[in-house]
Amino acid sequence: MMEKEDLRELTEEEMCKLMEEMGEKPFRGKQLCQWVHQKCVSQYEEITNLSQSLKDRLEERFRLENLDCVKVQTSVQGDTKKFLFETFDHNHVESVWMRYHHGNSVCISSQVGCRMGCTFCASTLYGLTRSLTAAEMLAQVYDIQRLTGERVSNIILMGMGEPLDNYNEVIRFIRMVSSSKGLNISQRNITVSTCGLVDKIYDLAEEGLQITLAISLHAPNDEIRRKTMPIANRFSMEEIFEACHGYVQKTKRRISFEYSMIAGVNDGKEMAVELARRCKGLLCHVNLIPLNEVKERTTKRSKEENIKDFKLTLEKNGINVTIRREMGKDIDAACGQLRNRYEA
Repeated sequence: MMEKEDLRELTEEEMCKLMEEMGEKPFRGKQLCQWVHQKCVSQYEEITNLSQSLKDRLEERFRLENLDCVKVQTSVQGDTKKFLFETFDHNHVESVWMRYHHGNSVCISSQVGCRMGCTFCASTLYGLTRSLTAAEMLAQVYDIQRLTGERVSNIILMGMGEPLDNYNEVIRFIRMVSSSKGLNISQRNITVSTCGLVDKIYDLAEEGLQITLAISLHAPNDEIRRKTMPIANRFSMEEIFEACHGYVQKTKRRISFEYSMIAGVNDGKEMAVELARRCKGLLCHVNLIPLNEVKERTTKRSKEENIKDFKLTLEKNGINVTIRREMGKDIDAACGQLRNRYEA
């Protein structure tokens, strides 16, 4: 038996075309899109302005269901929730909901696992199982809104997986979630993180999107980067920064460099000076991240004074820098930790 398609994968235009193919008026597609992508229903019974016979025919071809939420962890402060979702084929992905004064952010997964192999990350421990569809990424956002009862205003693709390794579905997701026919979340409130797939950065620059690009850098040079990030053997820092300059020139959007502070590996003052030299003249921002330690990994977080000194050195060299506010440290905050413990 063939697996049903996910109705959430279809745009309004595609739904209108589907209605025509099924012998219905195209405007039925617009009605269907409102239910699926604006009201975020998860059962055909909830749709009240389509005939039962049409809903039955749709149900024969398309599934319309929530991801199965198998575990939720809530931080002591109550401002962070981590969700473990099960997909239709019994894989598990993680999403995190964070409440800020400016609105609610969700960090979602783009793949089940990851094949990039970064040595400090829990997501990569068991490799890549498969990529998620745009519908499954949308479902994470829709389901979190339903489970929290609060609207999401910011989306970060920085959960499990390498988003640019799932390029086409991620682009489709961004266009759908930011569409006025969907949740209408501003593209300026969407961040896509990559470990540095240079060819895809060039592709992304041509998409005409207004998103924020975040580069997981975690080192000031190739030698240090190769110790923790296998992708550094494929793309050099010089190639990454050349692509970043091209991206900024094309999009006029500031790039964010993510920099996990790893004790004794990348947190020396001379490394901050080297990083500042690389960033000079580029419209960018450095986000220093106190490392979430993973028990299966040997990497340790930098001391607080080292993180502060690193930040001060960057600032003295004219670089815009912040230290990421820690949220959810008490609830398996590192990407992939909750899934790994659940499946162990």
